[in-house]
Amino acid sequence: MQEEKMKNKRLITVVVIILVYLAGAFIYGKASGEKESTSTNQTKKTTVVGVLQYVSHPALDEIYRGIKDGLKEEGLKEGENLEIKFQNGQADQSKLATMSQQLVQSDPDVLIGIATPAAQSLANTTSSIPVVLGAVTDPVGAGLVGSLEKPGGNVTGVSDQPPVASQIKLASDLLPNAKKVGILYASSEDNSKYQVAQAEEAAKKEGLEAVKYAVPSTNEIAQTVQVMSRQVDFIYVPLDNTIANAMQTVVKEANKANIPVIPSVDTMVEQGGLATIGINQYQLGLQSGKMAAKLASGKEKPETIPVYMFDQGDTVINQSQADHLGITIPQSMKEKAKIITDESQQETSKEDDK
Repeated sequence: MQEEKMKNKRLITVVVIILVYLAGAFIYGKASGEKESTSTNQTKKTTVVGVLQYVSHPALDEIYRGIKDGLKEEGLKEGENLEIKFQNGQADQSKLATMSQQLVQSDPDVLIGIATPAAQSLANTTSSIPVVLGAVTDPVGAGLVGSLEKPGGNVTGVSDQPPVASQIKLASDLLPNAKKVGILYASSEDNSKYQVAQAEEAAKKEGLEAVKYAVPSTNEIAQTVQVMSRQVDFIYVPLDNTIANAMQTVVKEANKANIPVIPSVDTMVEQGGLATIGINQYQLGLQSGKMAAKLASGKEKPETIPVYMFDQGDTVINQSQADHLGITIPQSMKEKAKIITDESQQETSKEDDK
């Protein structure tokens, strides 16, 4: 009898131990599952944005600055819930292809291509991840979207198409004695060719003779501007990354012959261009960043979001350059424009240093 009681006690002890073990395993498993779930949720909260910039120059750098602020305005902040994977191709097409593959393989929520070549490279690499155009002059002509209103694929974004006709009209108003305009652009950039055709048509309407000067690379820019300076009354520069990257060279050579340069963006006026009516590059980036944030959330689809177009631009005049060239800016024009002087450029430089 005593032996049977001992056996029952042992059996009860074993059962209790098993029950305690099972209860502990259940509690531990549930806690681990909750931790894993929390960890997964935290990972999902981090939005990954891949950015590919074609090359470094002030205009594109301003766009990238605007993109980061646009993402922030939509609630995405680096170090908190946003990771930006940034690549710069430095105008090397082979680098763009490699960098596009790297960005796509990092499994981002959305991709942004700053300038046409970068956007084309990303679009050629993925057909599933949303791609935002962060400055493409002619999205349809570049083969990136089906139409501006209904892109139709995984690509949409913001166009930086400038008011070319208004820019040529501005040049005509500032230079009433001008008869011939030289259009300087890179033969390798599709976005430039589109604007060149627009500039030729606009020049004709203003009674100007337009002559095209295409350069294959930055190496030929100085010599080409020297030739132009002997043949034209002013130089027009479309939205062209190759020329923008060498704007200081263009201005230096043109100034030797007192030939005004009319560029397409405000940053190029700051670098020595005479004047322009252009889209603010920072605002362009800001809009791109906001659009990217909405696409990254999955609430909107790129195929149904129209390409964003700016309906007006800002008049920007470089007063110091006008003084150097002996050009008088009408007071009525000054009152409506942003005026850049050597002093204002120095102030901007000081702010940047901070």
